[in-house]
Amino acid sequence: MNLQELGFTTYFETQLQSLTFDMTQKFVGRVVLEHKHSYRVMTEHGEFLATVSGNFAYHAFSRKDYPAVGDFVAIEQMPGEERAIIHHLFERKSKFTRKMAGLEIDEQIVAANVDYVLLVMSLNADFNIRRLERYLVAAWDSGATPLIVLTKADLCDDVAAYLKEVETVALGVDILAVSALTGEGIPQLNAFLTEGKTAALLGSSGAGKSTLTNALLNAEQMKVSDIREDDAKGRHTTTHRELVVLQSGACLIDTPGMRELQLWDQGNSLSASFSDIEQLAANCRFRDCKHKNEPGCAVLQAVNEGGLDSSRLASYFKLQRELAFIETKASTDAMLAEKRKWKQVSKNLKKKK
Repeated sequence: MNLQELGFTTYFETQLQSLTFDMTQKFVGRVVLEHKHSYRVMTEHGEFLATVSGNFAYHAFSRKDYPAVGDFVAIEQMPGEERAIIHHLFERKSKFTRKMAGLEIDEQIVAANVDYVLLVMSLNADFNIRRLERYLVAAWDSGATPLIVLTKADLCDDVAAYLKEVETVALGVDILAVSALTGEGIPQLNAFLTEGKTAALLGSSGAGKSTLTNALLNAEQMKVSDIREDDAKGRHTTTHRELVVLQSGACLIDTPGMRELQLWDQGNSLSASFSDIEQLAANCRFRDCKHKNEPGCAVLQAVNEGGLDSSRLASYFKLQRELAFIETKASTDAMLAEKRKWKQVSKNLKKKK
């Protein structure tokens, strides 16, 4: 396994060349598994169980400063052991993130350095177009290319109807209907998963991510579980994020199912996901139109004339409010964290005197 197959492109090679510390006794690897603060790192010299160095931890002030699955790191092997110390984290070219579960306002990195975000949703009673809109916002914010994968096509009587519904919200996004059982759509999906590329599977429990991973691997590597018959919702099969290498040379990151994806976004992903509404808004009479009850609102006119689904506009407003809250709260917390950081630095400097 060479670094290029693992996705180590010129983006990371440039960073490697600019490192200021000695790499003689160190080498580059990619995090394939994370368990608390222990990591499984794949390298050209084999796999190692690794932890961050004391100096690394000292300079890490938040969760995003630590490695995540998909990250490239510089490690040093411990003499005579299959263990290593992580000394450096390479800057990420993309990251799929969400808000940490609970009341804490912090960023959780689900997968790093991915080229494609595969948004997986099953064609059964758990299909939810509003949830897909939420995933699309997060996918556009990641810096990777979203790709929608509709699973269990063999169990669906009218795949075309689902495809048509998805097309109304997934503007400019490729959509594939697949079946891990019959192999339908798998060759089309494999066409994206070429050597050196990385894809992350995202979706709710029971969407078929682990089954799809097994189909792409041509193996039963990932454990799978049946869905509940009463509500078509799935059980959590994958309990951790893990990167696997496909026969094509592509890397695939399988992730635990998410009952709810809480957004972490401060960019323009909402505009990208709801470009139809943004385009309509450009024709509103007032530039600061809120699309509530203003005269000359092109968005409301489209709703009244049937050109825009009112539930899609309601979803847009909901996500807009959520992102505004996260941005305001995150900015406040960031300032407090910065103050705590420099207070701690000041204390450490005084101790050394």
